[in-house]
Amino acid sequence: QLQLVESGGGLVQAGGSLKLSCAASGVTLDHYSLGWFRQGPGKEREAVSLISGLDSRTYYTESVKGRFTISRDNAKNMMYLRMNSLEPEDTAVYYCAASERTWADPDEYTYWGQGTQVTVSA
Repeated sequence: QLQLVESGGGLVQAGGSLKLSCAASGVTLDHYSLGWFRQGPGKEREAVSLISGLDSRTYYTESVKGRFTISRDNAKNMMYLRMNSLEPEDTAVYYCAASERTWADPDEYTYWGQGTQVTVSA
């Protein structure tokens, strides 16, 4: 059974950077699509960035384009999210997730980590 564990969240000032990591265990990630989702205070969960399994195609939600970079290291069973130029609006619990199916459909992500808090102060 695939298990995901996030790390790297914390408190940072606006304009700062953080790098989130997601460690997978139980299976190898090669054929899984991976993604980062977030849920801010009073907001619905949204897909922040997705990355396909075999060819690492990527998707970014509009608000993070040019600031966030998703990557994966299948050999290490890891996924990352580099977040630069953070804004208070990025404050949320960030979750890593995995899908065995269509990489670009957020609804297909059925494996979830427990989340890591990112707080950006003004």
